[in-house]
Amino acid sequence: AFAEAIAKDPRIEPYLWQRGICQYYSGQFQEGKRQFEVHKTVNPHDVENALWHFLCVARADGIDVARQKMIQIDTKRDSRVPMAELYALFSGDAAPERVLTAADTAKTPLSAMYAHLYLGLYYEVAGDAANAEKHMRQAAAEKLDDVYMHDVADVHMQLRNWKP
Repeated sequence: AFAEAIAKDPRIEPYLWQRGICQYYSGQFQEGKRQFEVHKTVNPHDVENALWHFLCVARADGIDVARQKMIQIDTKRDSRVPMAELYALFSGDAAPERVLTAADTAKTPLSAMYAHLYLGLYYEVAGDAANAEKHMRQAAAEKLDDVYMHDVADVHMQLRNWKP
């Protein structure tokens, strides 16, 4: 459906960040990487965009290469907690505990969901299946309605056959 929409109007391609997530989950890591690079042209300060780009590169080329090719973001321009800490973690400049501390300080279900979703994804590309599942379960368990990334946590659980 994304390809059809782009064929009808190529100007929309940079706005289709959801396409990059679909490409990630379908194993199209190079295409996902490109989608997140294109998305940066219309949303240059979105930490999540840089994180998904990292995940695609890490799957295709490894974590070291993903860190070298990390999309540069001014994390002060993305005020969502714990996005700055997640960016630092993925960049290799912080530990997971820093992410969890920021989310705990914010005391919101949304912050907790973001922390656990991206920690789960990070651990998965790092090859730590136990921590990946633990954090993804916590992300999916947050009580949130109509939050796209929370739905991603649910889909991730289903795709990995991790029963709730």
